[in-house]
Amino acid sequence: MEKVKTIEDVIEVASKYLHNDNLTFIRKAYAIAEAKHEGQFRKSGEAYVQHPIEVAYILATLHVGPATIAASLVHDVLEDTDMTLDDMKRELGEDVTSIVDGVTKISKLKYHTKDKVLAQNHQKILLAMAKDIRVVLVKLVDRLHNMRTLQFHDNPDKQKRISKETLDLYAPLANRLGMYKLKAEL
Repeated sequence: MEKVKTIEDVIEVASKYLHNDNLTFIRKAYAIAEAKHEGQFRKSGEAYVQHPIEVAYILATLHVGPATIAASLVHDVLEDTDMTLDDMKRELGEDVTSIVDGVTKISKLKYHTKDKVLAQNHQKILLAMAKDIRVVLVKLVDRLHNMRTLQFHDNPDKQKRISKETLDLYAPLANRLGMYKLKAEL
């Protein structure tokens, strides 16, 4: 099992290609995520904030920009806490808020098909909805980390449904974007 990542691991990777003011911005996003997710836990028993840290770490290894890393740290805040779009805009700016809002909208899409043609249409809808490719990147890596922790779901039917959705929708989407290593793991 891979060592659990910390925000310092994210900063260490990002510091190889980002400036200090960007790292400060990433730390600010982390502080918000940590405060907003306080007292929340994943099915694994880990503090919830561990999930966005892991997502941010993977994205940092892909050398994405500071707004994408910051957005990944707060990607579940709108959905799972009392923070509003306006609050986020005020704290982290329009760019991060737009990415997070896109990820939240994609998360609300329901996938209910076994038909490959419908899955391809769903991919096209997802890409069209996400006018910003950074939204898709955050969502793909979010799904990757969720797949890495799928064993903590105690419902085998839910595990199968999530796995099927990943194989039908997210792995081909990663492939379509030329992200072959990500596709292979998904």
